[in-house]
Amino acid sequence: MTTILRLIILIVLSSTTFMSAQDFQGVATYRTHRDFDIKMDSTKMNDAMQKRMMEMMKKQFQKTYLLTFDKNSSLYKQEAELDKPQVGGGIQMSFGSSGSDVFYKNIKHKTYADQKETMGKNFLIKDSISPIEWKLESDTKHIGEYLCFKATYSKQIPKMNLNFNSNSNIEDDNAEDKEPEMEERTITAWYTPQIPVSNGPAKYQGLPGLILEIHDGKLTVICSKIVINPEEKIEIEEPTKGKAVSQMEYDDIMEKKTKEMMERYAPSRGSKDGAIHISIGG
Repeated sequence: MTTILRLIILIVLSSTTFMSAQDFQGVATYRTHRDFDIKMDSTKMNDAMQKRMMEMMKKQFQKTYLLTFDKNSSLYKQEAELDKPQVGGGIQMSFGSSGSDVFYKNIKHKTYADQKETMGKNFLIKDSISPIEWKLESDTKHIGEYLCFKATYSKQIPKMNLNFNSNSNIEDDNAEDKEPEMEERTITAWYTPQIPVSNGPAKYQGLPGLILEIHDGKLTVICSKIVINPEEKIEIEEPTKGKAVSQMEYDDIMEKKTKEMMERYAPSRGSKDGAIHISIGG
């Protein structure tokens, strides 16, 4: 580990000498995709419709983002794209962020502002950046022309299980009080000290170099292009639109809305329509 740290320090020093002489800025392009499992029991959906839905969901999780950054701050925003394909009947499924969402980080002041549209409402989530207890690993690899080092950390997350089952009783008061089942997940990052900014896509940050690749559960984020000091000067401004809330306040709002939606669309007690089990990991 001492050898790795020495190597990282040497790379950072050599890179910093070059970048400190300039008004250092950059633009990194990231592509994301997510693996998932979907199980449907006793539905009226035929095999052809299920296949179309699987293809549609796969494309929904394939997105392209731009991270514009300097030494102290960054903006992470989805690149504009055409509308996603629809399933029969005009039903369109959408997962993740809106194309108008913007995630701003100030790594110097350790704060972020997440401007997002959720369920037709605009929110501005402002809070402090939570430190990540990264473990620097000995593995290395090249991503494009950049030498990258591996880092990992573990966290506890609730198991995701969307269960719309006619046999389940969503009105059971004990169900609301029950603590969610947790599982441990290890997140893997690949970062390059050749770009000595402690930044990365979305909320990932805190390493001695720009993060170029992330594996978080079934979510994969990979950098496909980097432009250092583009010809046109980059303006990185903190977003200001939306109802200002903390991360905890936003999470509470989303939890309440999710419960309301599940109760609204779950089959009524005694229904003979069967059950639908949807599991999207990561």
